Amino acid sequence: MKKRILGKSSLIVSPIAFGANVFGWTLDEKESFYMLDDFIDAGFNFIDTADTYSKWVAGNKGGESETIIGKWIKKRKNREDIIIATKLGGELGPDEKGLGATYIRKAVEASLKRLQTDYIDLYQAHYDDPDTPQVETMEAFDKLVKEGKVRFIGASNLSAARIRSAIELSRENKLAEYVSVQPLYNLYDREKYETEYADLVNEYQLGVLPYYSLASGFLSGKYRRDNDLKKSPRGGGVKKYLNDRGMKILDALEVIAAKRDASPARIALAWLLHKPGITAPIASATSSKQFRELIMSSQVALSLQEMQFLDQESAF
Repeated sequence: MKKRILGKSSLIVSPIAFGANVFGWTLDEKESFYMLDDFIDAGFNFIDTADTYSKWVAGNKGGESETIIGKWIKKRKNREDIIIATKLGGELGPDEKGLGATYIRKAVEASLKRLQTDYIDLYQAHYDDPDTPQVETMEAFDKLVKEGKVRFIGASNLSAARIRSAIELSRENKLAEYVSVQPLYNLYDREKYETEYADLVNEYQLGVLPYYSLASGFLSGKYRRDNDLKKSPRGGGVKKYLNDRGMKILDALEVIAAKRDASPARIALAWLLHKPGITAPIASATSSKQFRELIMSSQVALSLQEMQFLDQESAF
């Protein structure tokens, strides 16, 4: 398994980032530890989380995922062997959101405490904050980098225009700049990334960490009708894919999967890994079977003809 450099940073990451949004949600602490152990034992090193994970679960308040990761790091004593990406800006509570300088300082200290570490490898703006001047945000991030609390910064759900203006502002003021973007991108959700972000990525040599790489599990092939949505707590997020285009994509994945004696999920992740500029798709697993698919996707070498076929069948 060949690791990749994230954009123009010095971070060398595995070709799959483990999506830790499942920690404290569909995986409890013990199960999360098992999954992290297997991930690292397989030679992978990249974990993606956020301070809001998993606030949406009844009884949670946010920070559960970071807390689990922090306990695991402390127990395994392996901080230098892993790359941690986390995010801030999502709403945790009253006056606990956004990208203002004061809140950035508060949020990073809270994440560091939960993660039980003194630095974050990649600190990302989870959502935009139009009410805060971008110069204030970038100056705050720059201070964290200079202090060593953060190694590099990235952006998630910001528009390409806002990422561009933030990078240009950073260059004008000699501040730390975004080295990565975390967009929605998969075989079904192609249009926004390919029409809005791809040129930006090429121009600024950004690393790309697609989220919902399997379209909330839809591209695994296990959801084909409404009744299938009951198979998982995440099933509700799949309903929008149950249409003619979605079925065409699943059929195409199954054609390639059958030829390679592989699963549709493995082929869908491999497609992303073969796309120019993509660094590491973010994907989660809640079982040993799902975990094997993540690992084995990085070993699939799709042919040019197979890529063209998948591109054609998933055209938007």
